[in-house]
Amino acid sequence: MIKIQKYHPNESMNDELQKEVVNFLYKSLEQYGDPEDDINKAVNYALNKNNEKDKTTGGLVLTARLEENNAVVGAVVINETGMGSYIPENILVYIATDPNQRGKGIGKKLMQEALESSKGDVALHVEPDNPAKKLYENLGFTNKYLEMRYKKTI
Repeated sequence: MIKIQKYHPNESMNDELQKEVVNFLYKSLEQYGDPEDDINKAVNYALNKNNEKDKTTGGLVLTARLEENNAVVGAVVINETGMGSYIPENILVYIATDPNQRGKGIGKKLMQEALESSKGDVALHVEPDNPAKKLYENLGFTNKYLEMRYKKTI
């Protein structure tokens, strides 16, 4: 059995737990991941640890742990965009399950809890070859746009 814990600006996680979650995501995202520092920035944003006085950032972090040994086997990071009605209110930044625990419904359970816990619509980016794409489609995500990015060089 797994237990899901929810963290948000009013129910924040301590630094040790945050480091554990960031490290878990870094390892478990594999080729779809980002550097640990970027993952940590997304977690800080979700928990409003960057700008305590200005409550313009926020979101939530969910962890899935095995009940028998408390090991992290899944995690989700959702950031609020602050742009409701013309852009989805939330963006799913990261979701991962432990490679040894995949196919057991942990990712689906995390996604369902994340969607229920988020206020407003949720957007995400997924690589076309990512196996999780099917999970997202089964949960009702649609591909409305082709994303294009312009990256400034210094």
